[in-house]
Amino acid sequence: SIPQIGGHDSARVRSRLRRMEEGYVSHQYEDSIERFASYEDYLDSEITHQDRFYLEEDELARQLVEIGCRKGEVLSREEFTARTEAAESAKKARLKNTPKELASAQKDLTDFPFLRHLAAREGLVGSGKLSTIIFIRDKNAKGQEISGYIDYGHRLKTESFEPYFERKRRLLPRPSDLSFYNWDTQHSTSNESPNFQIMPDHEQGLLFKNKRDRKVINVDPKEPTPGDNSKRHDIQTTEYIQVVIFDHMTRKKS
Repeated sequence: SIPQIGGHDSARVRSRLRRMEEGYVSHQYEDSIERFASYEDYLDSEITHQDRFYLEEDELARQLVEIGCRKGEVLSREEFTARTEAAESAKKARLKNTPKELASAQKDLTDFPFLRHLAAREGLVGSGKLSTIIFIRDKNAKGQEISGYIDYGHRLKTESFEPYFERKRRLLPRPSDLSFYNWDTQHSTSNESPNFQIMPDHEQGLLFKNKRDRKVINVDPKEPTPGDNSKRHDIQTTEYIQVVIFDHMTRKKS
């Protein structure tokens, strides 16, 4: 229990406090409240060697610090709690806003054109400033020819791309991507993603609508352009049978 100040002890305490203040060097509060696990730890940090010399009891010294019998700023329990919560919120905000290192960083992609294109877009796509659809046609592990359209942004958010940039894995279409087709088994799938809605069109073929600005991307190679704010890039590479990248600069719907 915390010793109470009163009775015959009060004169002794007042005398010791006077001697403390005569030789007291102000303990400047450091704005690093997170280093204290509790309010009691904070109070202990405000107790000086002189406090312990004159008062002899840490509990008594802590109580005097808490009730304000000191020079300089000493936080109340409520103020300490408020500052602790504010510091925790600030820490979370800093972590949230800290740029995440790109999976392609420090990777030598000199001889891999497709991976270079992915690396060049990783930051913009990851931040949502650019929406990219990747068309890939190649063979799977069973030697079956497959093709499909991949939402690059969705893949970036749902899996690590380190193995791809380290060439430990190959990026291939999956049945869970925007579209997938196995030419050997005739198996096909189509799925919406957080960024694109699929719009089958009997005349124009497969269309993708960007969910952010509602613009339509036409992936038909016969079309002169894939649509507003969109560009088609046919990638010349030996990494796959065929790779086409569709970039769409997103604009918020007004």
